[in-house]
Amino acid sequence: CSGCSSRRERSKQRKVKKRLTLAALLYLLFMTGELIGGYVANSLAIMTDALHMLTDLSGIILTLLALWLSAKSPTKRFTFGFHRLEVLSAIISVLLVYILMAFLLYEAVQRTIHMDYEINGDIMLITAAVGVAVNLIMGFLLNQSGHLHSHSHSHPHSHVPQPNSPSAAQGSSHGHSSHGHSSHGHSSLAVRAAFVHALGDLVQSIGVLVAAYIIRFKPEYKIADPICTYVFSILVVFTTVRILCDTGVIILEGVPRHLNVDRIKEDLMKIEDVYSIEDLNVWSLTAGKTTAIVHLQLVPGSSSKWEDVQSKARQLLLNTFGMYKCSVQLQSYKQEMSKTCASCQSSSA
Repeated sequence: CSGCSSRRERSKQRKVKKRLTLAALLYLLFMTGELIGGYVANSLAIMTDALHMLTDLSGIILTLLALWLSAKSPTKRFTFGFHRLEVLSAIISVLLVYILMAFLLYEAVQRTIHMDYEINGDIMLITAAVGVAVNLIMGFLLNQSGHLHSHSHSHPHSHVPQPNSPSAAQGSSHGHSSHGHSSHGHSSLAVRAAFVHALGDLVQSIGVLVAAYIIRFKPEYKIADPICTYVFSILVVFTTVRILCDTGVIILEGVPRHLNVDRIKEDLMKIEDVYSIEDLNVWSLTAGKTTAIVHLQLVPGSSSKWEDVQSKARQLLLNTFGMYKCSVQLQSYKQEMSKTCASCQSSSA
């Protein structure tokens, strides 16, 4: 029943909150250590890693905020609830990454031009090694929270996104869709943002470790330090553009990538006694929470069967297409009215 499933949902969210809080504390501890280590070693690559960790931390804090907000019920002012704050938080965390990247790139360019810097190889090596270890722990921690938003609304037979869609791709790499009941491979955007950061961070830490080895044993190749910063910047752009695109679609009220409006219309037209679809709007409140409004016209003389039609349409939208909410409006058959007014008709004549 719905009571059981909401209880399950709550306990799952509690576990996720605990795990994310632990991850946030770990990040904070290590980020401070890495900033100090990078400053002492005079290494830009380590500082880049630390700043990237700051963005991961902000992502996690924003995720916790989103989880807290999604539990809040709608108000008179915000009748849809506060789900969109999650989308805003994802955008803010991505923009934060870009601002920090710009600052570090400027520094890297200065270093490449002037070459007037010394790097302490030993400190850099130790810090980088600890960095890889911490990131592996992070990856494990966050991977466990992959099946976060599994809503009871979506059933195992709901339409799964195409394999090349980002949510499915994310699912395969981080175990989002490892459970049959997970909300068609969709995780919340903020959790996904935190994942993408953690993944990029692991690659980055390994890069820093390699650079640290080179600089420790061949100090004349110290150019590896700014080169690391350039490579990481490209990596960051690749990992964040996807999130920006998806959040853009949500803010512009676009149809989610895994749904096809024509397909929904076809299926609605197959319902007995539906004459035409006057209007259909599909949009997302936040990742994995799709809403629809549909306006149907009934076949002449079948207006007494409206309840049957309405329940079939709702069943189709909620169960088959995995909608979070839907509204079905019905009207009895009306002769097609002339759409153009008298003055338009006379001018076209």
